[in-house]
Amino acid sequence: MPTIPESEPHRHRRMAESFGADAERYDRARPRYPDPLIRRIAETAPGPAVLDVGCGTGIVARQLRAAGCEEVLGVEPDERMAGLARQLGTEVEPGTFEEWDPAGRTFDAVVAGQAWHWVDPVAGAAKAARVLRPGGVLAAFWNMHEPPPVVADVFADALHAVAPDVPFDVRAKPSPDPLLDAAADGIRTTRAFGDPERWSYAWEWTYTRDAWLDQLPTQGALTRLPAEARSEVLAAVGAAVDTLGGSFTMRYTTVALTARTGGAP
Repeated sequence: MPTIPESEPHRHRRMAESFGADAERYDRARPRYPDPLIRRIAETAPGPAVLDVGCGTGIVARQLRAAGCEEVLGVEPDERMAGLARQLGTEVEPGTFEEWDPAGRTFDAVVAGQAWHWVDPVAGAAKAARVLRPGGVLAAFWNMHEPPPVVADVFADALHAVAPDVPFDVRAKPSPDPLLDAAADGIRTTRAFGDPERWSYAWEWTYTRDAWLDQLPTQGALTRLPAEARSEVLAAVGAAVDTLGGSFTMRYTTVALTARTGGAP
């Protein structure tokens, strides 16, 4: 059930700006990222200073600090998301990454969890190259989820019933290729990085009916729906989860595109 347009998603930022409508729910319900990925980023970076692009409520920033990255600064265009991130202990500066002013600061890593597709891939990679120290690491990563077919099908039917003009195919099996290919192409245009690498981590998480219905409204397909339409979709999905006994196991694959700048780390 992908929730982002595959064609130049950074041009659809109004969807990204809708996530802050319920920042507390977003922080509570959104999945975290696999510990092996977070540790690998922390170990690959030449130092502890990290810039978290599109940091949202600070989910990635908190995980990185727990992994030993002591200096994590977030950049976030939505003040509602940024405000909660600050409350939860992350330093955040406002703005989109492309327009954000680093004021001469540099970092050991630039990361983006579930956010790089909202950044222009060429301008974003060029900006990352400018703010990274020699040997610094750019890491963009996404959680790709694949629910049971009955849950996915009911969601798609219910969504299209209330929003027939939704601009993406929610029935399509999620593929990381468009995200990773766009990020890799942007990185290569800078000529400042080594060859991009792909990392992948498969994992599972069990959701109760209530837990899944708590997360579902944080996805881009639903954040901009009127309340009544959203309630119709949630009721249909809840009934589908009930047919599975009230819970189900979600299969996740977390994919990352990483690259290191030139120079000794």
